Amino acid sequence: MARRIRPISHEERLSIVDHLDELRTRLLLSLLALGIAFALTSWQNHLVLEIVNDPLPDGIQPITLGPAEPFYTTITNSLYAALLISLPVILYQLYAFVLPAFSPTERRVALPLLLMVPVLFIAGVVFCYFIVLTPALDFLLDFNADEFQTEVRARDYYSFVTLVMIAMGLGFQIPVGILAASRLGVVTPAKLRANRRYAIVVIAVVAALLPTIDPVTLILEMVPLILLYEVSILLASAFGTPPAELSERTPAAEGSS
Repeated sequence: MARRIRPISHEERLSIVDHLDELRTRLLLSLLALGIAFALTSWQNHLVLEIVNDPLPDGIQPITLGPAEPFYTTITNSLYAALLISLPVILYQLYAFVLPAFSPTERRVALPLLLMVPVLFIAGVVFCYFIVLTPALDFLLDFNADEFQTEVRARDYYSFVTLVMIAMGLGFQIPVGILAASRLGVVTPAKLRANRRYAIVVIAVVAALLPTIDPVTLILEMVPLILLYEVSILLASAFGTPPAELSERTPAAEGSS
């Protein structure tokens, strides 16, 4: 059991049965982490709902339209919060399972990328919660307010919030994708700089596809994605050299010295 909790080295050889056994162990550990987090968020479900309801304008409270909807809505939000809390453990188990497939050189490339995924995802969720949601909800709920009796249904509101936060979390993965593509030799920093205008257009289209389409929120969503694109160019320039080119440069440098 202890051997399966830690990553297996590249030199170890396992049979198919051993691989399946290891996969089962890591799935169980991931489910255990999710279960513990879910027990915590279910116990503190009132706090979870208060946090999700906080971006709503003052005086507006989500409503339910069925006897079972409060229960299902509470459970769903507790599960989302538990997944976010247990995400680092789940990603570590995924990393530990796929790690033996990488050589030591590839492992040095894969580890920083895998560590960036949960950090950037959480950063996107936090940015969305504190910066994007409040102005988006203010605009959408105030739009033509004189013509409608606006009520916020709990199920629709929580689905909206979850979708926007997940979308922003995934959008913050831009540096991971660009750095991986650079390490694989698909793109170069020069190409990234030359295609900057096209990248901004793509970012604008992606931001427009999110549920929040008002101009203020669109800008709030675009600005961090554009900044992440610029950071990705810097990362690709510093760390994006493909391993093959790096290995070719080293002997040449040694020979010249």
